Amino acid sequence: MAPLLESVWQYLITHFSEFQLATVGTFLIHESVFFLSGLPSVYFERSGLFSEYKIQKKSNTAEAQEKCIVRLILYHVCVNLPVMLISYPIFRWMGLRSSQPLPHWSVVLSQIIFYFILEDFVFYWGHRLLHTKWLYKHVHSVHHEYATPFGLTSEYAHPAEILFLGFATVVGPALTGPHLLTLWLWVILRVLETVDAHSGYDFPWSPSNFLPLYGGAHFHDYHHRVLYTKSGNYSSTFVYMDWLFGTDKGYRKIKALEEEEGSSKKL
Repeated sequence: MAPLLESVWQYLITHFSEFQLATVGTFLIHESVFFLSGLPSVYFERSGLFSEYKIQKKSNTAEAQEKCIVRLILYHVCVNLPVMLISYPIFRWMGLRSSQPLPHWSVVLSQIIFYFILEDFVFYWGHRLLHTKWLYKHVHSVHHEYATPFGLTSEYAHPAEILFLGFATVVGPALTGPHLLTLWLWVILRVLETVDAHSGYDFPWSPSNFLPLYGGAHFHDYHHRVLYTKSGNYSSTFVYMDWLFGTDKGYRKIKALEEEEGSSKKL
């Protein structure tokens, strides 16, 4: 596998500049992973497939789904891509590289773990700030237009929020100056995580059912379906920040009641 990856990487750096790979390449990877992982939940809602695993019984209309997709394409092209183009010199200055040799798997793993922990910490406080009255009304309420989330709503937000919370995603790589391969892997994993959290479905094979401290769809769905002043569950990936600061009490209470009702029905 390693020789094949090295050959593919050599082809990329031979035929494309680092600027092209780090900007357009990253954008294309993000778009591909985001829409390929997010579109299935649109189909699930429309077809009723896997309805037994749907967290909320309500479904979005086709018009609401289409509005989300059109806005996302607009935001990605007009906000995300220009930011990637402009920020390349900063990442390059901070140590980003694309040359051979590729980083050892232990370096990649340690950096990815660091990115997840740091992103979750920064996101928690930024997200909690967005739930203050003024910022919620003028910025974050756009994201909460969808009280019943589906995968693609994960990045449906006010442009200011895209920049504000996007900082949480890039601060780790900016500090460590990773290899471009590591950055791409981080983008893929982060996109898959946020799409899963907004999917609206709690499958038996969902990561939250076997990864300790991972929030997942059930954890984040609660955040969308209650009033912004009482929502809690502000973390992006893990649950410990909300537990430490007591912002998951409402969710824990509801979950305990649901589990109790489930047990009663089995009896």
